[in-house]
Amino acid sequence: MSRPKNQNYKGHGLSKGKEREQRASIRFKTTLMNTLMDVLRHRPGWVEVKDEGEWDFYWCDVSWLRENFDHTYMDEHVRISHFRNHYELTRKNYMVKNLKRFRKQLEREAGKLEAAKCDFFPKTFEMPCEYHLFVEEFRKNPGITWIMKPVARSQGKGIFLFRRLKDIMDWRKDTRSSDDQKDDIPVENYVAQRYIENPYLIGGRKFDLRVYVLVMSYIPLRAWLYRDGFARFSNTRFTLNSIDDQYVHLTNVAVQKTSPDYHPKKGCKWMLQRFRQYLASKHGPEVVETLFRDIDNIFVKSLQSVQKVIISDKHCFELYGYDILIDQDLKPWLLEVNASPSLTASSQEDYELKTCLLEDTLHVVDMEARLRQRSEKTTEAALLLPSSPEESFQLIPSCQEEISLSRCHPGLPRTLRSQHSTSKLSPPHLHPGTSFAGLAAAAYYLNWAAWIPPAHPQASLHQETPIPRTGGCFNLDKLTWQLGPKRTNTASSVPPRDHI
Repeated sequence: MSRPKNQNYKGHGLSKGKEREQRASIRFKTTLMNTLMDVLRHRPGWVEVKDEGEWDFYWCDVSWLRENFDHTYMDEHVRISHFRNHYELTRKNYMVKNLKRFRKQLEREAGKLEAAKCDFFPKTFEMPCEYHLFVEEFRKNPGITWIMKPVARSQGKGIFLFRRLKDIMDWRKDTRSSDDQKDDIPVENYVAQRYIENPYLIGGRKFDLRVYVLVMSYIPLRAWLYRDGFARFSNTRFTLNSIDDQYVHLTNVAVQKTSPDYHPKKGCKWMLQRFRQYLASKHGPEVVETLFRDIDNIFVKSLQSVQKVIISDKHCFELYGYDILIDQDLKPWLLEVNASPSLTASSQEDYELKTCLLEDTLHVVDMEARLRQRSEKTTEAALLLPSSPEESFQLIPSCQEEISLSRCHPGLPRTLRSQHSTSKLSPPHLHPGTSFAGLAAAAYYLNWAAWIPPAHPQASLHQETPIPRTGGCFNLDKLTWQLGPKRTNTASSVPPRDHI
């Protein structure tokens, strides 16, 4: 590919001294004027680039990606915030298509029991191309509620609920042009999805969960789950008697902010930790752990379903916003995956969450190390997809020598205490193949944690008290690591996260 004008990343025409000075800072560009801009502008050594200036890091919108990605030359170190065909996961119709295909593949290769792990999305049909299949299903179960969603819109736009086929016919008419050639104009693509009529309610109100997953690569699969997130509540008590009331059925903040019952100071969110505590008080911690393991499975299987179809470009990373609904039986359902989750804060608490989210995302992307073009990375940790689906994912440090934590990352503790042993293990004794090395490497990434079953199935990471931020680092002295029996077919791993 040729390099477009004004997109020369190698600094041609600059003196060597000037180029070294320019290389000392990270040039970033973004069009998003929200929490992201605040984080980027306050990050040490990062310099904003405007208009057609040269950049090292671009948090772009998907429209720029679609128009420019294939025509832009990028140096080795340059990073951009989307994979070029992210829509395989983030468009509602493509997501369901890939999940259905993956489920059939699992049933063929691993059996029905394994395929059943993909039963976390409601029965869905793409409209209008699967209209006749939908009608057949509709007539098998008369009286149930369905929800229609445009495949490429967000913030609750274009969504409606229905129980009659007549409503679909009215929709088909409304979405066509009113001119004489209306029959030649295609209908906007929607998905018709069976509505979850028995959502879990808190205070009589419906909610869903927004959880963040960062993907650094699809081949091999390297993904991180953020421990924090939030539950989004409706402002109106749930009922199936008013399916036209969007304030009852849609939890999108963009929708709820227009409700007459909305209170700007209170907002309509709970932090995920508060939600966990509520569930634990009602159902007990074991039930909550099972629920969040099921949610983890959604992340794993959804990423696996698109791993072979998404183009894994080394310049790309992507922060996804997963929307999860929980029903009365505490079964989680995947509603959709957002390629551009909102980074605009609706409250001070929301601002703090998204600030930490973005800071930790940038820690994982680690532009500073890429710009220095280090020949080896001492403690980079990556979740790698195994060669066969029966194996577990592993978090493997890529260092080629023993790890000295104090030398690599001053924010880490000098020792890690194991509850399996009364002795302390000092960093010089941590070899790349040990679980402790993986834990140490993972801990550096602050709130990011592994969520894939490790080689030690009974391992657990315990956090006795909230981890305070001190000088930009975390005090990890309260983290303890407990081992279970080790599997014989894997080499190294880290403990799972404290399930959000």
